[in-house]
Amino acid sequence: MSTPSLKKGAPLAEGKRETFSSRKLFILSAIGSAVGLGNIWRFPYVAYENGGGAFLIPYLVAILCAGIPLLFLDYSIGHRYRGSAPLAYRRASRKAEVLGWWQVLICFIIAIYYAAIIAWAAMYCWFSITKAWGDDAATFFTEGFLQVAPEAGVSMDIVGGVFGPMLGVWLVAIIIMVAGVNKGISRANGIFMPLLIVMFLILVVQSVFLPGAVDGLNAFFTPNFEALSNPGVWAAAFGHIFFSLSIAFGIMVTYSSYMRRKSDLTGSGYVVAFANSSFELLAGIGVFAALGFMAYNANSAVADVATSGIGLAFIAFPTIVSAAPFGSVIGVLFFGSLVFAGITSLISILEVIVAAFQDKLGWNRKAATLVVTIPVALISMVLFPTTTGLYLLDTMDAFVNQFGILACALVLIIVFGAGLGMLPRLAKHLNRHSSIKLGTGWMVLVGGIGPAALGYMLINEIQTKISEPYSGYPVWFNGVFGWGMAGALIVGAVLLSLVPWSKKSKLNDPEFAEHQKKVEAEELPDPVGKEF
Repeated sequence: MSTPSLKKGAPLAEGKRETFSSRKLFILSAIGSAVGLGNIWRFPYVAYENGGGAFLIPYLVAILCAGIPLLFLDYSIGHRYRGSAPLAYRRASRKAEVLGWWQVLICFIIAIYYAAIIAWAAMYCWFSITKAWGDDAATFFTEGFLQVAPEAGVSMDIVGGVFGPMLGVWLVAIIIMVAGVNKGISRANGIFMPLLIVMFLILVVQSVFLPGAVDGLNAFFTPNFEALSNPGVWAAAFGHIFFSLSIAFGIMVTYSSYMRRKSDLTGSGYVVAFANSSFELLAGIGVFAALGFMAYNANSAVADVATSGIGLAFIAFPTIVSAAPFGSVIGVLFFGSLVFAGITSLISILEVIVAAFQDKLGWNRKAATLVVTIPVALISMVLFPTTTGLYLLDTMDAFVNQFGILACALVLIIVFGAGLGMLPRLAKHLNRHSSIKLGTGWMVLVGGIGPAALGYMLINEIQTKISEPYSGYPVWFNGVFGWGMAGALIVGAVLLSLVPWSKKSKLNDPEFAEHQKKVEAEELPDPVGKEF
């Protein structure tokens, strides 16, 4: 039988798969996953250092030629095969299950350190009111707040100021996850996403009226068209899009499996993609307006203060907060935005893990959530609220992104494109109820442009990481928490794929069999529809 939508308060029949109660809630949840920390602290600087306004050209090309087509690939697999990443891939091909577990383990790594950054942002909301960092935000962050050890390593020295808020983050995340898809994930995104948008709009309006804001915006938008001849600029655009849209994490496969059978997949995908990009442009305006003020106040050039990532969030912005009119308000809005963006992304990451074990072992929602998220939280609480947590976070983030997400995405496209030859079938599925039809163009982009871009970036990253130790950390440290971690994900994925499916699992679910009959009965008369 088909999977019905859930009405508020309606109990979920035993064995039935949860669904988003409306398309709007799916879109809101998908945007909540896509709009994360990277949109706020990574995109503005990537654009700035790769041609400024001219970067918008390769950025738009990357969205249209790789980002959206690969997003549709995730949607088609998840929605057609109605399962978490391991289950959906297994239903497509027995040997493809390992790719799903690879994505699950990638999400495990990201989850354990992502919670730490959310906790830092939560503390900095309070610090913005008291301006606790004083006159030296950099020293306060590393020595006063994180109490960073002098050398990279593994320490069990707990930092109380990080441990407490991290515990709070995990409690909130676990409560949301236990509540389920509609009562937990949907409601959380329904609250946090509007708050995030309102807070960030207020922040942007405040920032653009600061002295020197125009200089910051000029630095951000002034095009350097010579940069377009640099292949690295195009690689940066494609690389950012893969991470920005949550492609190849298993997130969109899982979320799309909760959509109704008759869903407008491509229309929803375009809304999610362009909403995500709009937020990134808004973030660029707000961040660089604030950096322009910072440069003005320090009597220096914007280039001297522009940075990204942790340095932008926890060093540059506190400096702005200390000097700007109504600085405390700016700080609360900025770090509050990081908290909300982080929470919505964290729950989407955790859902990949929870749904995978729920599907394979046949557990109910509450049991699967508690058995999965509590150990993940404990590992996170042991490793990251410590004096060496920053070193671990930096290394694991760099390697899981490049040698986890990028590598898995490349293999996934090759397997489903050249290996299984499923792109025509998936295009047909996307076209059934979608407002925008796909055709040969989509298959060429997924099977041609996607692998080429991913392969180029992956080879470049391997060469870079081999040529010199990452961040100058000890060889053994990078070997264990960088290369070793990336390799362990693959080994772990193979082992998990060998675990037999429980008799209570969703693998042979009669509900799915009925779903497939109805799906195939709705086949379009033409194999792929109109040209993309």
